[in-house]
Amino acid sequence: MSVNYGSKRTVVGAHYGLRDWLSQRVTAGLMALFTLIVLAQVIFSRGPVSYDKWAGIFASQWMKVLTFSVIAALLWHVWVGMRDVWMDYVKPVWLRLALQIFTIVWLTGCAGWAIQVLWRL
Repeated sequence: MSVNYGSKRTVVGAHYGLRDWLSQRVTAGLMALFTLIVLAQVIFSRGPVSYDKWAGIFASQWMKVLTFSVIAALLWHVWVGMRDVWMDYVKPVWLRLALQIFTIVWLTGCAGWAIQVLWRL
């Protein structure tokens, strides 16, 4: 006969634990590496830091693709964090669902805006 001490634990969420933890670390590492690449381009280029220099850094296609990849990583990083905040602190299911939908719509809009900025659509 087993004895159950204490109150019964209520587990909520989808048990994303390790996957979310790892995705947060990988996306943060990618963003840090991108920051170092951009800083290196600014530091090792000649002349004053101006709009032309910034436009030159982001003019090449590989830099646009890399930048959008980092933006996608940032959006995923934000989604994982906000989803966890909503699941942990917002108890009414209808409100949590509404906030998650709002977050998805907002992040999708941010991705569209990033595409417009990078490729001037």
